Amino acid sequence: MISILTGSQVADLEKSGSILASAIKKVEEAVCIGVSTKELDKIAETEIRQAGAVPAFKNYIVEGSGAFPASLCVSVNHHVVHGIPGEYQLKDGDIVSLDLGAGYNGIFSDMAVTLPVGRISQKAQKLINVTKECLEIGISEAHSGNRIGDIGHAIQNHAEKNGFGVIRDLVGHGVGLKPHMEPKVPNFGRKNTGEEITNGLTIAIEPMITAGDYGVKLEKDNWTISTKDLSLSAHFEHTIIIENGEARIVTIP
Repeated sequence: MISILTGSQVADLEKSGSILASAIKKVEEAVCIGVSTKELDKIAETEIRQAGAVPAFKNYIVEGSGAFPASLCVSVNHHVVHGIPGEYQLKDGDIVSLDLGAGYNGIFSDMAVTLPVGRISQKAQKLINVTKECLEIGISEAHSGNRIGDIGHAIQNHAEKNGFGVIRDLVGHGVGLKPHMEPKVPNFGRKNTGEEITNGLTIAIEPMITAGDYGVKLEKDNWTISTKDLSLSAHFEHTIIIENGEARIVTIP
């Protein structure tokens, strides 16, 4: 079931998105060689709670995986999403994806970025750049008159023409009353398919792009998802709401 937010809920979504974007910015500022992923998680949770929101992913339960033990998903190099923060210290040449959600008055937003650590390869930098462009292109397709499939088609086309793979097993989603809702928002697909994009629709668009094949596997921790071929992966995400027929990004400071 797809939910359309009311006026007061939209205001709470804006507040949630603003808090989330500010928290992500603080974490970005802390990314450097030698910082542990656990330290980044602590910064994220502190920023969200001090702003009066709650971390959406802390103790979030997924069948088969249990409760997620942290606030921030930190995925390094070939880890795609859902990386559990721990003792690992970022190294020169790593790329790191930060995925964070926040709830304010029971309304949720979701956001992700991928950052370089120190000096990275040209291919890794191109992967980051193209994945960010995929997000921007996907958002530009989110408007009245289009369907969800138009978003995925545009993302897939841009990624593949640049020589990258588009993950099939993980997709974007509706967001608002819960951290994850209908509709599913794939990063691949055909034009003019899927749900119609209408005013009030709130979705998280999140291209997950790889430098190799799109196959993924679940790691032994039952949370971290990695590329099967160990190729690098990048991930960007914004929460948007459709207003006056156009997408408005709410995950901005």
